[in-house]
Amino acid sequence: MTGLAVLTLLIAALASAGSVTGTANAANAVNAAGAGGSGAASATAARQRRPVTADGLADLPPLRPVRDCASLVGLVLDGVTDAPVTIQSATVTTQGAPAPYCAVRGTIAPADTIVMRLPVNGWTQRYVQTGCGGLCGSANIGYTQASTCPPIADGTIASATTDMGHQGQNDGSWAAGNPQAQIDFAYRGVHVTSQVAKAVIARFYGRSPVYSYFDGCSDGGREALMEAQRFPGDFDGIAAGAPANNMVVQNTLHHAWNVLTNLDGNGRYILLADKLPLVHNAVLAACDARDGVKDGVLDDPRRCDFDPGTLRCVKGQAPATCLSAAEAGVVRRLHDGAVDARGRRLEPAIAHEWGSELEWTLFVPAAQGQTVASENFVLSFARYLGYTNVANPGWKLSDLKFTAESFWKTVQSSSYLSAMDPDLRVFHRSGGKLLLWHGWNDQHISPQGTLAYYDALRKTMGRRAADDFTRLYLFPGVAHCGGGNGPNTFDVLTPVMAWVESGAKPGRIIASNVTNGTVTRTRPVFPYPAVARYDGTGSVDDAANFTAYTPREEPRPGYHWLGERLYSHGYQTWCAAVGAELACRPARTWLTARA
Repeated sequence: MTGLAVLTLLIAALASAGSVTGTANAANAVNAAGAGGSGAASATAARQRRPVTADGLADLPPLRPVRDCASLVGLVLDGVTDAPVTIQSATVTTQGAPAPYCAVRGTIAPADTIVMRLPVNGWTQRYVQTGCGGLCGSANIGYTQASTCPPIADGTIASATTDMGHQGQNDGSWAAGNPQAQIDFAYRGVHVTSQVAKAVIARFYGRSPVYSYFDGCSDGGREALMEAQRFPGDFDGIAAGAPANNMVVQNTLHHAWNVLTNLDGNGRYILLADKLPLVHNAVLAACDARDGVKDGVLDDPRRCDFDPGTLRCVKGQAPATCLSAAEAGVVRRLHDGAVDARGRRLEPAIAHEWGSELEWTLFVPAAQGQTVASENFVLSFARYLGYTNVANPGWKLSDLKFTAESFWKTVQSSSYLSAMDPDLRVFHRSGGKLLLWHGWNDQHISPQGTLAYYDALRKTMGRRAADDFTRLYLFPGVAHCGGGNGPNTFDVLTPVMAWVESGAKPGRIIASNVTNGTVTRTRPVFPYPAVARYDGTGSVDDAANFTAYTPREEPRPGYHWLGERLYSHGYQTWCAAVGAELACRPARTWLTARA
């Protein structure tokens, strides 16, 4: 097909509002601000005048269904979204929940699975949609870091999720020759799920949700930001954890660097996992006490100036107690992140923070011959999603070049997958609230990417406007979406709800370590850039003994990198399925490769 023919079909497809492949364009996104979710800011203010509970949530009377659960099967939902909807099953169960609910399963054409939980003994008029991680392919409701949120803990919220247009095959092969599945995974699947879920809720309870929320981590965090950017009317409040919003760079250059920078000239790994505890202990010895408490956690790893060269072996030293020059070099490069031959950064500086070394087994193998997770991430993405309309099952990591030319070729090809737009004015005007969060010990997605996005958002919208609807939390010692040796159990959803429903701006969030059901440590985490400081009295394992402290100067190690222009309104593209190919609006001309 010629370029002119593809462009002609693309324009026609994008203009078609009623077809499956004619997905929403930029105008639809703006118009959506007044539909189904936040509504106008004045309406939000009116809702905030409702009586509130001790948690800051609106005191909403619970409602019971106005129809039987089973009657939802075959429900006609014409005109709700851009494609037919089929509800295949609806049964009452208590599986995995504290209270009975109507479990609904359906399909949004062509292949988006939607699953819902609708309380049958009392619904408090809230809707929560949860995100899906990895390359998705399964529809399982999971409340990321929100299990103690009261409406979730007592089973009174209506919820839904989606597999984002494909089933199974997390290796990316589902995308080959299936452009609609690529669009659904990129942005459409989550949006149409919100439309259908709200319509089902309205039929089941006789009224629409008063408040709608989205909660997701990892790719779910990317989905969260995609919603705020492309469909700002879908949700009143959004919690976006460890967002993979820079998905293209993340799943190519970032993870490929994790592997390739650790290989010698013979293709053997230089650094193995048995050396990671050695590095970690040295980092703690150098930097742990700098925040006033020696507790095995760095409250801001950017302030740690650890030099892995200090661990280099000296003559006669046992190899198990030190690093070779080559191993020390790998540690430094893994920390710093991908660069080209001229030292230009191909990702934001600091790919893996000091203090996170025990989590590096994601990409540092235990033995020679092993395939690490980072390699699988890159192969799954680059073979089927990384280069538009190119499926190459034989693609290898060595095919990726760490050059400026390769960088721009890659990021331009798949820009429809990334959620980098920092202009959230429509979301803000509609009363939306956004809580970003990330674990400092994240081994998969660098917290620097979230910091860079937050920085771009504040520059684009102005600090005052950004602070009116956005908060960022960085959790010390927490790994990817949870885990790690820091306090890693916390609730980010209740603060978002309280902010939306009563105007209570999020403050400290209490994070806990829980061992065998027992809380062993609590620690407050404050909105960035504030950090927790021990007040000098009582146990260092009790959050009550810490106060907020805002450093005079904020470390800014690397927001300047080759792709910083990607944080723009122009990088985001809209696509349509044209036959067996994906046709996207061309990215802006300034995205062409530059030296």
